[in-house]
Amino acid sequence: MIFHRALRRELASSAGATFTVLFSILLTWTLVTILGRAAGGKVASSDIIALLAFAALNYLPTVLVFTSFISVLMVITRTYKDSEMVVWFASGLSLARFIRPVLAFGLPLVILTALLSLYVTPWARAKSSEYVERFAKREDLQKVSPGQFKESSSANRIFFVEGVTGSTAVVRNVFVNQVDAKGTSVIVASEGVVDAMPNGERYLVLKNGRRYQGKPGDADFQSMEFERYSMRVSQQTNEVGSAKDANAMTTAALLADWGNNFARAEMMWRLALPITCLLLILVAIPLGFANPRAGSAINLIIAVLVFFTYNNLTKVFEGSIKQGKMTFAMGWWPLHLAATLVVLAMFAWRLNVNHRYHPRALWAAFKRGGIRK
Repeated sequence: MIFHRALRRELASSAGATFTVLFSILLTWTLVTILGRAAGGKVASSDIIALLAFAALNYLPTVLVFTSFISVLMVITRTYKDSEMVVWFASGLSLARFIRPVLAFGLPLVILTALLSLYVTPWARAKSSEYVERFAKREDLQKVSPGQFKESSSANRIFFVEGVTGSTAVVRNVFVNQVDAKGTSVIVASEGVVDAMPNGERYLVLKNGRRYQGKPGDADFQSMEFERYSMRVSQQTNEVGSAKDANAMTTAALLADWGNNFARAEMMWRLALPITCLLLILVAIPLGFANPRAGSAINLIIAVLVFFTYNNLTKVFEGSIKQGKMTFAMGWWPLHLAATLVVLAMFAWRLNVNHRYHPRALWAAFKRGGIRK
């Protein structure tokens, strides 16, 4: 049908524009956040692009839900603003005829949201956590960038190196400020390297340097030169990703760990995303009503409020399951059932808006001077 093709084409165009804007804002905000973490020494600068891609995949299902909702709402609103809906109703057609083409446009987005939520997003979260944990488990000296002060993972040392020799772990002109039970000490050396011992421990070996212990002027102040000075580098276990959160577990792993409340809550959230996408697409049809002589900004404001209210209520139910206050069987469906009833009520309202006993029609008849039987 020509109408269906034209409507799907307009919905696709609106969705493309909306997705581009939302995704660009998301990428910019995420990039700024990751750059801040890299500047603070929380992540490696070489992992910024990978972490940005993983974060984008993590937020992509929510962006698709919001995109589908806004695109359908804006297209329906435009038909009211351009008086196309008046012609549609005058032809004897109802608002329910929009359901089929809208679902033809929206169901692929619902399926894509489900695939992302159940499979892609957990993988992206797991990989992002792996990159962060791998950097956190590196030796302190390997985290140091030439020309920058870096704090050790144990927070009792500050390192500074002037440069790196070749592609090895040898660094030149090392400065170390260390605080321990004996007080504060400052160590400077011409070079340093990390050596691995047979028992698995690693030591930072400094060569041709000087060590200052205590406060200058005090009686216990010490200064000594050394040719070789070793200090054990704080290092954690090399096992990466051994304590993954529930949101980074695969869907199969969540089902295998069904006795855990965190696994049930995460499964509830993953299933809620495609259901939310479907219901918001449907509610956008009656919600898109707009007076041709009035502004359409109110519809966008209402849409944003509806989306965030629905999303936050889903988070409330997820938190209740996570805390054990509600079972999964009783927590996953009430909110969606309420949303379904709202969709049906809004369709009933819009389909009967021209009925003679509709409150709006009764009020109009009253203002004309009476109500005909």
